[in-house]
Amino acid sequence: MPRFFVNSTDISDHTINITGEDVSHIKKVLRLTPGDNIIVSDGVCQDYLVEIERFEQDHIRTKVIRSEPNTTEPPIDITLFQGLPKSDKMDFIIQKSIELGVTTIFPVITERTIVRIDQKKDAAHKVTRWQRIAIEAAKQSNRGKIPKIEFPINFDNALNISKGMELSLIPYEKESKSKLKDIIQGKRIEKIAVFIGPEGGFTENEIERSLLNGIKPVTLGPRILRTETAGLAVLSILMYELGDVGG
Repeated sequence: MPRFFVNSTDISDHTINITGEDVSHIKKVLRLTPGDNIIVSDGVCQDYLVEIERFEQDHIRTKVIRSEPNTTEPPIDITLFQGLPKSDKMDFIIQKSIELGVTTIFPVITERTIVRIDQKKDAAHKVTRWQRIAIEAAKQSNRGKIPKIEFPINFDNALNISKGMELSLIPYEKESKSKLKDIIQGKRIEKIAVFIGPEGGFTENEIERSLLNGIKPVTLGPRILRTETAGLAVLSILMYELGDVGG
C-alpha cells in the first residue's frame, strides 16, 4: 500500500491533509481516486490507514480509518559519518543505509575527499536532493521516521559530534586484530557512530586523531571494500547483532 509522510499540523482527530509533491504523485503517477486507501505516517512512529475523500487544488483530504504505532524503527540509533564519495555514490549510500535502519547521516569532508563543495548554496542544493532521497527510501522501507541528512562537515567536527555516542567505530584496512563482532557481542549499546572513508580511505593522520578521540578501529576482513560497500556491511552487522535483524 502506498505510504506518505505528513507534518503533525496536517493531522486532526478524523482527517489528514496531504500536501506538497505527494499530491501530484498520488494523482498523476499512482492515479489514485477517492475511496482508495493509503498509509500516512506522522514521522514520529505513528501510522494511519486513511481513505482518500477528495482532491483539492493544493492538497488531498483523507479520512482516518485507524491508527497504530509504527514498529519498524530499530532499537539502536546509528549515525553514519560518510566520507564524501565521487559521482552519485552518495545517493546509493543514503538510500541503502536508510533501508538498513540508519538514523542520521553526516557527509564528511576528509583529507582524501575529491568532491569539493565550495558554496553554501551548492551544499544546500545537495542536501535538499539527498533529503529527498532519504524520504523516498523511508517510504519504500516502511520506516516510522525520516532519517536526517545533515550538512557536510569536516573531519574534526565529525570527531567532536561522535563524542556523544556510546560507541564509535572506524573500519581500517590496516587493522587486523580488532573484529567488529568481538567489540559488540553480548553488549547493550543503543547509540553508535560509524566512520567510513571516501575513495582511498582515511589517512594515517586521521586514524591517529580518531584513536585519540576514543574511536575504535575495526577490521572488516581481508578484502578491501569500496566506500559504498563498507558502511552497508557495518550497518548489516550491527543490525544483526544489536538491532532487529536476526536469525
